[in-house]
Amino acid sequence: AEGLNLCTSGSATSCEECLLIHPKCAWCSKEEFSSTKSITSRCDFLQNLIANGCAGAIENPSSSITVVKNIPLSSKGSGQTHLDVTQITPQKVALNLRPGDQTSFRVQVRQVEDYPVDLYYLMDLSLSMNDDLDNIRNLGTKLAEEMRKLTSNFRLGFGSFVDKNISPFSYTAPRYQNNPCIGYKLFPSCVPSFGFRHLLSLTDKVDRFNEEVQKQKVSRNRDAPEGGFDAILQAAVCKEKIGWRKEASHLLVFTTDDVPHIALDGKLGGLVQPHDGQCHLNEANEYSASSQLDYPSLALLGEKLAENNIHLIFAVTKSHYVLYKNFTALIPGTTVEILHKDSKNIIELIVKAYNSIRSKVELTVWDSPEDIGLTFTATCQDGLSYPGLRKCGDLKIGDTVSFEVTVEARSCPAEDTSHVFTIKPAGFRDTLEVAVTYNCLCGCTGHATPASGKCSGNGTYACGLCECDAGYLGARCECEEGASGDMHHAMCREAEGKPLCSGRGECSCNQCLCYESEFGNIYGPFCECDDFSCARYKGVLCSGHGECHCGECKCHAGYIGDNCNCSTETDSCVSSDGQMCSGRGTCVCGKCQCTEPGAFGETCEKCPTCPGVCSTKRDCIECKLYNSGRLADNQTCQKHCKDEIITTVDVLETDDPNAILCAYPVNNCVMKFTYSELASGKSNLTVLKEPACSSAPSAVTIVLAVIGSVVLIGIILLGLWKLLVTIHDRREFDRFQSERSRARYEMASNPLYRKPISTHNVEFTFNKLNKSYNGTVD
Repeated sequence: AEGLNLCTSGSATSCEECLLIHPKCAWCSKEEFSSTKSITSRCDFLQNLIANGCAGAIENPSSSITVVKNIPLSSKGSGQTHLDVTQITPQKVALNLRPGDQTSFRVQVRQVEDYPVDLYYLMDLSLSMNDDLDNIRNLGTKLAEEMRKLTSNFRLGFGSFVDKNISPFSYTAPRYQNNPCIGYKLFPSCVPSFGFRHLLSLTDKVDRFNEEVQKQKVSRNRDAPEGGFDAILQAAVCKEKIGWRKEASHLLVFTTDDVPHIALDGKLGGLVQPHDGQCHLNEANEYSASSQLDYPSLALLGEKLAENNIHLIFAVTKSHYVLYKNFTALIPGTTVEILHKDSKNIIELIVKAYNSIRSKVELTVWDSPEDIGLTFTATCQDGLSYPGLRKCGDLKIGDTVSFEVTVEARSCPAEDTSHVFTIKPAGFRDTLEVAVTYNCLCGCTGHATPASGKCSGNGTYACGLCECDAGYLGARCECEEGASGDMHHAMCREAEGKPLCSGRGECSCNQCLCYESEFGNIYGPFCECDDFSCARYKGVLCSGHGECHCGECKCHAGYIGDNCNCSTETDSCVSSDGQMCSGRGTCVCGKCQCTEPGAFGETCEKCPTCPGVCSTKRDCIECKLYNSGRLADNQTCQKHCKDEIITTVDVLETDDPNAILCAYPVNNCVMKFTYSELASGKSNLTVLKEPACSSAPSAVTIVLAVIGSVVLIGIILLGLWKLLVTIHDRREFDRFQSERSRARYEMASNPLYRKPISTHNVEFTFNKLNKSYNGTVD
């Protein structure tokens, strides 16, 4: 091999150490092999060992996988043998891992048709939900009709909650014990407050649901937040009393019109003991630890819901939608829908949420060991592979998706150590159990010979080498410690003229004994190597993603570069639209380098001057404000729109030169918003509260407008005609005037008329009295 040989340059002094250097390193256990000067020559690449004459005595274990249980996927869910329904394959695999040697297996998941459904309806019975209670009195029948269009095996249960019946959460004065609504004019009578009350176990008799709902009356608590999280936890962990079936899909519908109390709120009422996550329903099916335990945390809720394969559906009013949407990012497998103030849309809401849940598959990992690395590659319905993703969406019932799971052991634990972890689709009861053992021992180690003659009787012979007893040195343990001499020094120089043991050790019996260093380990046949003189990144040796071997970083899987600071993973570069760096850059070292002018952000997703940016921001507005659009899935929206700060206004200001005005049609109206980037890297979206709509004109207005238009057009045409006639007349008059000025006679006389009197002038000249006269005679 060209360049540095990982195996021979390592610090391996035994077969086991050799196997840890790199998964391609092998060990030669042949007694007489190559040079006796360096034991590291036994650790080399397989092809090099064979070329050096070690065929047949090579230790080179590899990772292996064994499929223990592999039942085919089912196509239909409901039937006589529900427990035989299989939605994930395989169901059990066994892995034998050599550190650093990756092995992969494929997992297939299918949401079967007609799968049984258990739905538990958990309702807030505080006073503000009184009108909602009236509207769900016949919910059971209507909901069963709709759900049976999706599954033939449907069961329904019912429970209610208010809040802890202690101060300051509820009215605890004696006068309020039986009726906390005393003195409240709008609703003078109600039942005492309670934490959680299980009213109806899951049943297919929906009439019983209606009966229980009709019996219920609202209560009144003191503060605005409710104790709904107590109720959720009890509904999740009290499996036997609630009646959750192992072979069914579990839906927990949580309806409320206010915010919940969370962990540590109980301290206000003197409750300092954290919730233990256990079931505390008494014989009356009421939560008995309401006044002893604090409210549960979000982490505890998420853990218990996942353990019991429960999909939680938050059905909340619009004013609290954003808060519960944020909860979904912290509680896996949770969705949120907007509930009308009177709960009239509850059936539509539940069906929509169920279809949303059934349209996606996401793998989760339970109890994964720290020294095991897992990577996923999803192959969804489009047939494309998505490295780094463990989720597929936009699925139909019966669609099959697959995931390639790559497993790698990073180190060798103690001998005979084994681990078991679980891979399961979120909300499914089906699981894949993965049993892991470690292949860290060489076969030749089991044939070790103590006090072997090959080791001069002073050591144990194993895997071609002598492991000397205390006080002895040498390839055959032939020297005692402290023995030295010039004849042995030549064997301790890397080359003629080089210092003994590279100046970092002492020569003893043909071998270098390397000095200890506070910086790390010095090793090698001539002490020429160490594990601390490698490139660093931000002060960290090999960036923390590799091992230093003889001055060179040997990067862990998934990293490259001189200092191992360059990640080969590309999943961090995949933008919300599934493109690499949003199609505006390239992925280098696990980070996007934007090439599109004006583009920036972790995945080049921010680009105010790029075409199409308005449609991208529109998706975030629709999913975060209205829970609709392409990203309506709660966790998808939270992930892709985490950097969007959305503000609603009555009037949209458009005079900011750094903001881009966007608009899109909504039900014959136009929704407008502005988009700008903040210095913090987040996007500021300012949205109109309501779409801008133009009112539709009435029929009378249209008729009058048409008549007016016709009259106006007629007037305009008449005006044009009059103008043309006037122009023509003026031209004719001017021509007449011109001809008149050129006439040779006066207009007042007739050229044919002659006067009856004629006048003639005769010119003459005469002298009179010596004077001359010139004149005329008539």
